[in-house]
Amino acid sequence: MKKLAFFLFVLLVGAGGGGYWALQRLNTPFRGYEGADQLVDIPTGASTRAIGDTLIAKGIVRDEFTYRLALWASGTARRLQAGEYRFDHPMAPRDVLGKIARGEVDTVAITFPEGLTIAEMSTIFEAHGFGTAASFVDAAHDPALARGFDADARDLEGYVFPDTYSVPRKTDAAKLVRLMVERFEKVLTPELRQAAAERGLTVRQLVTLASIVEKETAQPGERPEIAAVYRNRLKIGMPLQCDPTVIYALTRIGKFDGNLRKNDLTFDSPYNTYRYPGLPPGPIAAPGKASIEAGAHPADDTYLYFVSRNDGSHVFARTLDEHNRNVQQYQVQYFRARRAAERQANAQAGGASSSDPR
Repeated sequence: MKKLAFFLFVLLVGAGGGGYWALQRLNTPFRGYEGADQLVDIPTGASTRAIGDTLIAKGIVRDEFTYRLALWASGTARRLQAGEYRFDHPMAPRDVLGKIARGEVDTVAITFPEGLTIAEMSTIFEAHGFGTAASFVDAAHDPALARGFDADARDLEGYVFPDTYSVPRKTDAAKLVRLMVERFEKVLTPELRQAAAERGLTVRQLVTLASIVEKETAQPGERPEIAAVYRNRLKIGMPLQCDPTVIYALTRIGKFDGNLRKNDLTFDSPYNTYRYPGLPPGPIAAPGKASIEAGAHPADDTYLYFVSRNDGSHVFARTLDEHNRNVQQYQVQYFRARRAAERQANAQAGGASSSDPR
């Protein structure tokens, strides 16, 4: 009887010791890789065994026993998700599996500034290593994603919303473009659609106007005034005469070299608002939220003209005479003074050089 009691006591102590050891294995952080971090790629459809083999080989989990123990204790066997995961500090095995079960994949931030075309966005996409620029262009030329708000769209110009997106490294062009259009639809609230409709603008016309505003100014406070200028011109049938629309037309066929010349204003394109009245056929860039809001809610003013002050801001005018005076002050006189200053500086530099004793 005493021997049996002792034997049972030994079993309990052993079981307790084994349980404590197992508990320690589950909760002790482990790091078996060198370097600052380790990326682990779990393919779609990978078995739990294959996932375990990868985690062990990468130094994320100590061994197969520990992995199996953590898998059983966490109950995550059916919830492990595919993707690329980054590990940058020691983690307990159950925490490793929890991260994978929650799908906390490693992401990369990619930023598309306001005012870019599809072609310009595609170079950013490629530069971040997601894929080729051509694949982004192809995805953004599929108008299917715009059918719900623009049945006439031939591509997604203006509808791939400019913003910062945190996405998995293996996000392809089609998925990213879909996310960008979904973001656009969230920004284009029912209130904005209603405000545009009350002004007689379709979604396409609103975004086209907003894209012009975006290209004309980077000053947030000016956007409603710029929108007012073009709204007022549309009301009275006055040509928009917007340089960015001509630049867009030339860029589309590879004929813009960075300088807009006077004869370019006669270029025959429906996007040339010097030749064709009204809004161009579609957006000329991707407008941000502020420009879309300005298009839906332009300033309540009668401005018809504006001209650059050469410092990023503009001065506005209601009459042609007032506008001509602004042009004389901020363009003609400004550039005359600058050229004179450059000539004087060059003359002084030449004099200093001729008197150099060397």
